[in-house]
Amino acid sequence: MATKPSETTASERYAHCIALSKAARWDIDADVIRGRQLDAGEKFLPDGLTQVRRLPFLTREQGRFLSQVQGRTYANMFGLVERYISAKVLELSGDYWLGDQTALEALVRFGDEELKHQALFRHLEELTARSMPDGYAFDHDPNQVARAVLSKCTWAVLALTCNIELLTQSHYRQSIGADPELSRLYRDVFEYHWKEECQHAVLDELEWRREDARLTDVERDRAVDDLIALVGAVDGVLKVQADADARYFAAVAGPFTDAERESIDSTVLGAYRWQYIVSGAEHPRFAAVLQELATTEQLERIGAALTPIVAGTSGDGAA
Repeated sequence: MATKPSETTASERYAHCIALSKAARWDIDADVIRGRQLDAGEKFLPDGLTQVRRLPFLTREQGRFLSQVQGRTYANMFGLVERYISAKVLELSGDYWLGDQTALEALVRFGDEELKHQALFRHLEELTARSMPDGYAFDHDPNQVARAVLSKCTWAVLALTCNIELLTQSHYRQSIGADPELSRLYRDVFEYHWKEECQHAVLDELEWRREDARLTDVERDRAVDDLIALVGAVDGVLKVQADADARYFAAVAGPFTDAERESIDSTVLGAYRWQYIVSGAEHPRFAAVLQELATTEQLERIGAALTPIVAGTSGDGAA
């Protein structure tokens, strides 16, 4: 097991996150949206994330529309998960109310920024709806999803959250921010989102390690089971959304043959599994922390759970 960071080191890292938060602070309307509208002639997500290269029969226009469908879901998925993240961060802050005020400020800022991100993605959804044909559906209840996630133990919730925060950074640095063909507004949304997620990932790890230090071996083993269950639940959401998005795309951009529809279905699901699970699980930092905190047998259980999810995904250029 990893040695818990010293209190001095942890306090310094919380303070550093506060400094980063102050430096990165931005406003939705004044800094990000700036009165702009989305252009239906532009891509929303890069090819490495959408995996559109696996569909060579699509025209350039169809490929662009697929990027818009997936980009819309990409933003909505982050808005969805940030509902539970903000609630969990506020819960964790209670441990510091009458204690380390530096850690308290860092977590309060974290929660405030996650609430702002939810508002940003709601605004982006309104803009996206105006630029795309009717028929798109994203019917997941964020409160219901949050309750399901928060029913699991804190160790597992923080592991999942760390995974999510790290994958957003990889996606922006290695894919979204590097694609000049993307909508400038979409790139800006995820650039500003990335600026604040950087310190969030640090806080996730600090709190995950703090929680790990409290657990017995038996409790940690149960926590691993909770993490596996959460990954399965996320995959369940992705299956539902991938099916809805593939049907919407085919209805608007088709007609397609049965074989083409099958390829579209599998590609969209594979892209979503890569985007929201695999690219985070394979992030070097996440993998390193998990290897420190879990036993070899526990890592093997997690790997076995991920195997069917990894199958069929292709993260070319995503992370």
